[in-house]
Amino acid sequence: MKLTNKDEAYVIKNMYPLYLHDLSGHYGLGGEHTPNEHGIFEPSPDYITLQDQYNVQNIWWEKPECLYPFLMIVDGIPAGFAFIATPPYCSQGTNFFVHDFFLMQPFRGVGVAEYAASTIFGMFIGNWELFTNPSEKNKIGQSFWRKTVDNYTKGNYREIYGQTFDGYKLIFQFSNI
Repeated sequence: MKLTNKDEAYVIKNMYPLYLHDLSGHYGLGGEHTPNEHGIFEPSPDYITLQDQYNVQNIWWEKPECLYPFLMIVDGIPAGFAFIATPPYCSQGTNFFVHDFFLMQPFRGVGVAEYAASTIFGMFIGNWELFTNPSEKNKIGQSFWRKTVDNYTKGNYREIYGQTFDGYKLIFQFSNI
């Protein structure tokens, strides 16, 4: 795990369209998880190129006091990323929020993602929240987070379904204080 700076942001930005493509498989056709008329996974037609999309992500490197863009590296190769937010970018009572978490296909199924998540959890002590799509199409993601959070907390976490700023989700909450 490596906390990135502005000079390294391009590596995560290169992976971001792959992440959005993966998410689209969990939601199916419709809404903001299908490409716009320019082939970009963004709901607005204002995003014409990937560069337009990249510029929106700059906030992750402009607010180092409360937004943390991590790069996952395996054997010197970029493998994924995690965006961790703190107030004011998380819900009330939450100190740390897993905003985005992505691991590229070649690195899946061998423990890299669970190791990365647990490492990040250990870096920040407080009340945590993350959520994922509750649909049948995302059973693998739900299972991953259930297993990872359960292992990290030794079963001491809360799992609920509810509305979030991103719609209805399966929400995981825990504290590592």
